[in-house]
Amino acid sequence: MNDYQNTIDYLYSRLPMFSRIGAAAIKNDLHNTQLICSFLGNPEKKFKTIHIAGTNGKGSTSHMLAAIFQKAGYKTGLYTSPHLYDFRERIKVNGALCKKEFVTSFTNRVKPLIEKIEPSFFEITVGMAFEYFAVENCDIAIIETGLGGRLDSTNVIEPILSVITNIGWDHMALLGNTLEAIASEKAGIIKKETPVVISESIRESKSVFIQKAALENAPIYFSEDFIQAEAFENNWDTASFSFSQPLFHLLNNPLFDANFTLSCDLPGKYQAKNLKGVLVACQLLADMGWKLNSEMIKQALLEIKASTGIMGRWECIQSNPRIVLDVAHNEHGIKAMLDQLATTHYEQLYIVTGMVKDKDIDAVLTLLPKNANYYFTQSHLPRALAANELAEKANAFSLKGEIYSDVNIALETAAAKANDKDLILVIGSVYLVAEVNRALFKK
Repeated sequence: MNDYQNTIDYLYSRLPMFSRIGAAAIKNDLHNTQLICSFLGNPEKKFKTIHIAGTNGKGSTSHMLAAIFQKAGYKTGLYTSPHLYDFRERIKVNGALCKKEFVTSFTNRVKPLIEKIEPSFFEITVGMAFEYFAVENCDIAIIETGLGGRLDSTNVIEPILSVITNIGWDHMALLGNTLEAIASEKAGIIKKETPVVISESIRESKSVFIQKAALENAPIYFSEDFIQAEAFENNWDTASFSFSQPLFHLLNNPLFDANFTLSCDLPGKYQAKNLKGVLVACQLLADMGWKLNSEMIKQALLEIKASTGIMGRWECIQSNPRIVLDVAHNEHGIKAMLDQLATTHYEQLYIVTGMVKDKDIDAVLTLLPKNANYYFTQSHLPRALAANELAEKANAFSLKGEIYSDVNIALETAAAKANDKDLILVIGSVYLVAEVNRALFKK
């Protein structure tokens, strides 16, 4: 295969892919990933890594850390999933997408192995990312888990630091039906004598993390012990966050004062939780000898979108009327989105939404505001819940609206009805946000 598009078509059609078929694409062990890494000469050992897991916020956290390391002058790899528009969004170095020629040559190289061991799409992309970061001589790579942690394909790395953002209800069929069980899967990224930061903890998860950290003799840092969020101000494209450090007096070389404020171009109020984890991580990394300082961190957090290309996190793509895209798709994410909504001024609220079948849809629908105008739609994906089925389910929760076959038709219809003081939200699925044609809307 010499052609990039043929290569991508082969990867999508040949390999089981979670976004397309759901749980059937998951391999419940690390065996294939280990075989792939061995075949490649273990590229994952050729650069330093930070490992990120969690129910929500791991994408934002990964991009924040990548932006900070880039600003500090380190050659930084970033592996995240899923992608929105381009497969290569999953694998970046210093914010630049993985080269097309590399995707093609790598796939040609591993094709005999693919035919032999039948890996999943995710297993192959993990190997591809590791190889790319090694070839590019990255100083460090931020590696986001796909799902869970313990058996996630990324869990073959030996990071210098792990971060677990939070625990909530998602992927219960794969991770367990209690918060403790889900936490136990995420805790699988805690490695021997490797520090771990917990960005946000709840009663059900805290003891699980403490236990696993003790077992691995890993220093554990709960961010709420070190940093408290004090105030938040939403400015649409950026937001201002004020923090205090209750244990400031215990820090040897504090990066920030006891009370400090910073701005971030991921303006969701919920980012305060992610920022706390990131800032504690930065303090630990600075103590390890990485050249990070407060001014550099502040500047990096104002340029996350430009330096890493992150999309879909309370992202305003049009001002009149305001159109905001947010990849919130589970109970925890929707609650965070509603918290943000409470800080936002608007007249009428329009919600364009579509979901996938294997989520706890009722848990999301019960939270959504009843006074909004709904536009029910679906992504073009086998896992997508049909728009008419979603509308029917929503009706039982007194959520009324119209049905559309495509998110862009729904969004254009809502935009035509809304006035300049109204707000249009697109939520419910990463894959739905991915199908929004941004070219149709003017900032």
